[in-house]
Amino acid sequence: ESTEGRLPFAVQFPLIIALNFALSGLGRMIISQVSNGELESLTRTQDTRGEVALVTGWRMFELAVGWFGKLDSLEAGAASILAHGPTFYLLAAFYNLTPTTALSALAVDVLSVSLPFYLVRPLSSTYESHTKADRDVLDIPMRLLTTILSTGIYTVTLVLSLRFLMPRILVVYFNGLPSLEPAYSASYTDVLPVTVLFGLAASTFIFAPFAKTGKAEEDAKIEQFDPVSASLGQTVCWNFWGYTAKTKVVIRLTAAAVLLSTVGTYLACTKTMYGIESTGAAAYASLWAVAALFTGVGLGLVGGD
Repeated sequence: ESTEGRLPFAVQFPLIIALNFALSGLGRMIISQVSNGELESLTRTQDTRGEVALVTGWRMFELAVGWFGKLDSLEAGAASILAHGPTFYLLAAFYNLTPTTALSALAVDVLSVSLPFYLVRPLSSTYESHTKADRDVLDIPMRLLTTILSTGIYTVTLVLSLRFLMPRILVVYFNGLPSLEPAYSASYTDVLPVTVLFGLAASTFIFAPFAKTGKAEEDAKIEQFDPVSASLGQTVCWNFWGYTAKTKVVIRLTAAAVLLSTVGTYLACTKTMYGIESTGAAAYASLWAVAALFTGVGLGLVGGD
């Protein structure tokens, strides 16, 4: 029997939140001690109660997306990479945060989400109902293909944005930036270690649940839809949301990836870092939003019916 089955439903999500905050606080404390406060020297705490409430509320919303979206621990961890990874890349590439500290901090963020999900919603209960067809579509070659595709999209988007769009934005809206060299000299090989991580996360978060979705009863109704006999309301509804259950899943997950990447990055830049103006934060966050959007479209085409 799973932990989820033994716990009252009303307790499960609050427990996820409590475990997340506890593990995150413990992990950050350990990183601070080991790195002699390297991360703290580049980031700040929230100045007002409003900022604290905003950052805390968004963090709880991130957890809610995973929990009520019925993600397992791997998918929830992947969502955390998409939400928090861009900030640590910015710190490592442009603010001289050591890669070890950046990866350690990201690992803390991921594990503080994955471990609570694993304890409360174990992988075994999530996957026990998979059919053989589900396993076939999620075999290693398919996972590798979707990871390569996602990595390629993130790589091209990041490099082109850094070279042609971000330099002026960095100069104008990122006060106290040590150097612009990482933007001007950005190459596909330089960013590949970073984009592989994002590609794997996007494939896990978007493609895996999408590929596991089978046909639903509503799919037959969509195929039988007759615009001639349908009412105006039914026609409008069909035009906007007349997709199969599988297509709806990839649309929802892509939208979630874009939202998490955009808002998470924007809030981190404006509420936890020094000298970044709102316009610059929005522009930088948009870079990652576009990458997530294109990746979702690409994965949807690969796994389409």
